[in-house]
Amino acid sequence: MGDRGTGKSTTIRAITDILPEIQIVEDDPFNSDPTDLELMSDEVRRSIENGEDIKVTSTKVPMVDLPLGATEDRVCGTIDIEKALTEGVKAFEPGLLAKANRGLLYVDEVNLLDDHLVDILLDSAASGWNTVEREGISIRHPARFVLVGSGNPEEGELRPQLLDRFGMHSEIRTVRDPELRVQIVEQRSDFDKNPEECLTRYQEQQDNFKKTITEAQKLLSQTNIDYALRVKISQVCGELDVDGLRGDIVTNRAARAYAAYEGRTEVTVEDIQTVITMCLRHRLRKDPLETIDSGDKVLKVFEEVFN
Repeated sequence: MGDRGTGKSTTIRAITDILPEIQIVEDDPFNSDPTDLELMSDEVRRSIENGEDIKVTSTKVPMVDLPLGATEDRVCGTIDIEKALTEGVKAFEPGLLAKANRGLLYVDEVNLLDDHLVDILLDSAASGWNTVEREGISIRHPARFVLVGSGNPEEGELRPQLLDRFGMHSEIRTVRDPELRVQIVEQRSDFDKNPEECLTRYQEQQDNFKKTITEAQKLLSQTNIDYALRVKISQVCGELDVDGLRGDIVTNRAARAYAAYEGRTEVTVEDIQTVITMCLRHRLRKDPLETIDSGDKVLKVFEEVFN
């Protein structure tokens, strides 16, 4: 969340270019995983159980945009009732949730999203499955996605139930340094003049970035966080009066992921300090009389507990 014109949407849409490709079942509308039963559709699972060969291919991590004005059918998918009644088959037209399975679902101006779409996202995020029921016909498919949103908080607040579903929260502010602003403007101008040349210039850096992420994914399962550090993370959450346990869980996961990204198997206090503000800032209870920024409040309690 942050100021207008600070590159939030541009940054998010560029994420798929630095993520490693994933293995999917060929011609499957739900991006089913060929090995994980929890990430494959019922049809693919039945094919595997019957011993049928399935073709596997690699693809980029899907990035799906959820428009603010999308209908429920567009998001969840629709069942062709006429075909079901006349031919006796379940004809399903996949929606955005199907396309976003194992990928990213991006909502720009998420704080302006209609309540009925928010409820759909909450249901899918909680269960990992999307169920469509029409006229006694029911179809379900996996809908495991990373929910990414952006917006300007001045234009409206996010519903607390949806805000809590976001693992991390980053505040974006307009750059004030004039030299850095000029550098950003020049880079944008260079891209507009010759996109291909601009992409080629940064391709090596991007490939190195992608390689680092790939290695971190492999290392993540070996990364550990000491029990004493986990206790202190929960102590921070307790002293900040954070509701529920999502703050504890996300902070532990983020610290392990950051340590793996840095090429280490043991989480340090510095790793936790790097991620804890983003993990807890949006989970604090709003106090209209509070003068301190929520991020500063998190760091203050962190320093008191860890030092």
